[in-house]
Amino acid sequence: MATVSQIWPFERRRCLKAHGIIILLFLDPCLQCVNGYLSSPHVGQEPPYSRDAQPVITSPVVPAPSASPTDSDSYAAKCPSGGQCNRLPADCINCSYHHNCSYGKLASFSCKAKRGVHCTVESGKQQTNFSLAITCQFCWQLDLSQYRCSNSTSCMTVACPRKRYNATCQVLDHVHCLGKRVFQKRLYCNWTGGYKWSTALALSITLGGFGADRFYLGQWREGLGKLFSFGGLGIWTLIDVLLIGAGYVGPADGSLYI
Repeated sequence: MATVSQIWPFERRRCLKAHGIIILLFLDPCLQCVNGYLSSPHVGQEPPYSRDAQPVITSPVVPAPSASPTDSDSYAAKCPSGGQCNRLPADCINCSYHHNCSYGKLASFSCKAKRGVHCTVESGKQQTNFSLAITCQFCWQLDLSQYRCSNSTSCMTVACPRKRYNATCQVLDHVHCLGKRVFQKRLYCNWTGGYKWSTALALSITLGGFGADRFYLGQWREGLGKLFSFGGLGIWTLIDVLLIGAGYVGPADGSLYI
């Protein structure tokens, strides 16, 4: 009897453990169903916003932007009225440029004055359509005097080899050419900060032993070195006279002499 009473609690715990595992296995799919129901949109509620959803355009017709009167005034203000058509600035005419021409030779193109621009031909008759004879070349092939470029103040002009910078260039109004009138070009650094070569050389000869020439050029470290070494006992002073005279030593900001 004692043996049976000792085995019974052990069997009872084993049975409860098995029933608990069965209950957990049954509750797991039920909980998943409840979770799926709660996360799904209910009746009467809007579905969550999707990033991929795009608004539907009911009409494919897009209204054209109306021309502003200031657009025509922008070019009409610099377009002379009553002058010859072939002398109008490039912004005042529309030309049908083609590339079927020989480089460097004159070519004739059909042009038309823009709206609001009035011009005459050689006979003095007012006309809208006319022929324009220009040299067959692209805008970036023009002479340097026929366009203006942006200047860079951050590149060293005194360097070996000479450094270049990316400049944005625009053709002058009265010059006609093929291609884009605003283009990119790599130019040599050629800006100046206002330093005079004659002044730097005069200071190097007279007060070079005190570093006046280096101070004038903005090279204060070298100036202090010359000042406290008395021009390197004259040797540094002589060398600077030769270097500044030859143009090898320039301003500290990298600009050119005037």
